[in-house]
Amino acid sequence: MKPNNDRIDDAVLALLHLTSFTEGSKELQVTRAWKGHDWDALGRLHEKGLIHDPVGKAESVVLTEEGCKQAEQLFRRLFCK
Repeated sequence: MKPNNDRIDDAVLALLHLTSFTEGSKELQVTRAWKGHDWDALGRLHEKGLIHDPVGKAESVVLTEEGCKQAEQLFRRLFCK
């Protein structure tokens, strides 16, 4: 059985929304999420421009503006009634 990586990426992005938080002042505000997910999926999300490079010592990853929007939409579609 071959997994569908696009569906996996959607689920991971939706779960990033679940653990997301915003930090910084209004001008320098960023949304971050804990990156305890599959590294291959995080790499693909980075290639798609939805998160910044997940490689590094930080325990969280920065979501792009588009990544934040898609993460919320996917979270609502996949996990809300």
